[in-house]
This record gives sequence, structure tokens and C-alpha cells, in this order.
Amino acid sequence: MLPVIDIRNVHRIYESAAGYTHALKGVSLQVQRGELLCIMGPSGSGKSTLMNILGCLDTPTSGTFMLEGADVSTLTDDELAELRATRLGFVFQSFNLLPHATVLRNVMLPLVYSDCPVGERRERAVRALRAVSLPEPYYDHRSNELSGGQMQRVAIARALVNDPAVILADEPTGNLDSATGDMVLSTFTRLRDEGKTIVLITHDPEVAAWADRTVHIRDGRLLTDEQERALLAADPTVRSST
Repeated sequence: MLPVIDIRNVHRIYESAAGYTHALKGVSLQVQRGELLCIMGPSGSGKSTLMNILGCLDTPTSGTFMLEGADVSTLTDDELAELRATRLGFVFQSFNLLPHATVLRNVMLPLVYSDCPVGERRERAVRALRAVSLPEPYYDHRSNELSGGQMQRVAIARALVNDPAVILADEPTGNLDSATGDMVLSTFTRLRDEGKTIVLITHDPEVAAWADRTVHIRDGRLLTDEQERALLAADPTVRSST
């Protein structure tokens, strides 16, 4: 079976007035369908650059990125926009909900830009909200009336509504207390059990413990298991700082 995500020898170099920044250095990574993968790394390690490439928000300077077997580098800007809208779901630390819109309207928002009929939008939004176990009485509440955990579940439902191939979550529990964060993470694991592919970024080892697999990035390179063990042996504080 083809991996959902397959990146090989990816480099990303940024040019500015100050010179060149080599943010990613030969990164290769495969993510299988139905896998919950965690990416960990300190600030400036390249993990946000990697997430932007996985989300088709940025393009590699060199290397290949295959998404569901398709070479992303061959797509036009319009095709990339459609891919982001239909095959990728995004969940952010700050939720990014419309504060005065209802829960249903927030979840239906990605469907406004598709050919989905109006009646079907509501049906699909309700299915997504049920998938994240948000009680129905909240559907007509404005998002600014919800708790942090409820808002994040709405954000996950919004990411689900187009039935994406991959959900990308950037520090999804960063603004939540530990109990609420565990509730959100249990939602991710349940979605994983239903076959969804999820990639999340976190600094928290306790969050990473929920993942099927964790990869560590440092100075633009993914560490092998042997490199990670050597790094931890040299400096045991690394695990708590990444």
C-alpha cells in the first residue's frame, strides 16, 4: 500500500537580505494511512517548515513530496488550492474559529468554497461534529460561548468536514489544560482508529506519548533512532525541551 505522505530528500532554503537559511536538510519521511505521527523539535529546528510543506503551504527547494501517490510539485496553484481544501484538514493551537458564528456555521465554512449543495453542508457538518462527540445542544451556540476544549473539538470537526486524507495539527493542546488536552487527544486517537491519518506538532512529551510514532527534528534534519538515543545519553534534558 502506498503511504499517504512520502517525502524524499527534501531541502528548503530561504533567501533574504541577511543571506541563506537552510531550514530543511535532506528530510525523508513516510506516513502510512491510519497513522498518528508526532513531530517534535526545539524552536528553530525546522518542524514548522516541514509542516508547511506537508500542508502544501510551501514548496521544497529540492526533493520530492508525494501525497496519496501524486507528485505535489507537478500541480498548478489552482490544483494546490483545491488539494488544501479537499484532501488536507488543519487544526491550530488558537482554534481560528469565527467568534460570533455558530458552531454549525464554523464547521460548514470549508464547504462554502466547494460545489457542495446547501442542504448537504449541514448534514456533513453534523456528521463531523458527531465524530468529535460534541453534544448537539451546542451546535447553535456561537463559538465564543464555548470552552477551550469544545472550541478545539469544533476546529477538528471543521478539519474533518471535507473528509481529508490527512489532518495536520500544530500544537493542538497548547492553549488547553492537561485534562482538556487529554480529551482532545482522545478524539484524535479515536479518529485514527477509524482510519484517519494525523500528523501533529508538539513540544510536550506527554502529548507525543499518544502517538503511534514520534520523529524528532533538529537543525533541519530528522534524527534516526540511534542519533536520538545518543543525544539523550549526552543530554537527558533534551526530551523535556523538545
